[in-house]
Amino acid sequence: MNPDLEIIPFKEEYSQQFYDLNAAWLKKYFYIEPYDEKVLSQPNTYIIAEGGYIFFAKYKNEIVGVVSLINQKTFFELSKMAVDPKFQGLKIGKELVNHCIAFAQSKKWDNIILYSHRSLETAIHLYKKMGFIEIPVEENSHYERADIKMILAL
Repeated sequence: MNPDLEIIPFKEEYSQQFYDLNAAWLKKYFYIEPYDEKVLSQPNTYIIAEGGYIFFAKYKNEIVGVVSLINQKTFFELSKMAVDPKFQGLKIGKELVNHCIAFAQSKKWDNIILYSHRSLETAIHLYKKMGFIEIPVEENSHYERADIKMILAL
């Protein structure tokens, strides 16, 4: 891992960065869906209080990335992952995913599931490289944009 990079757990003081980092990529490629707005604007209520987790990538004392593990009751969803474009290429996304995998293994979870969109080729490539495999997307996913669902067996 990069010595200038630290992965830290959720802190309320970073809630705005959680929102801003995710809103930036959503607006660039799609739009902010109602589910996104709810979760992004109130992460403590809709992720942390529901038994989920949020991790931040802190690079040289600046929050530059984020990822969450949302408790969907029957599984944990790797979600709301974003890295500031100025810091892409430093493998921060990979470190965030690695952290989530290690965290899930420490909790003895069976798997991690994620939803994405095939147009996000860099992200899909990363997930496949990390061992995620494609499974069918249910018809009524909580994301309108989701056209791919992936699972990583732990």
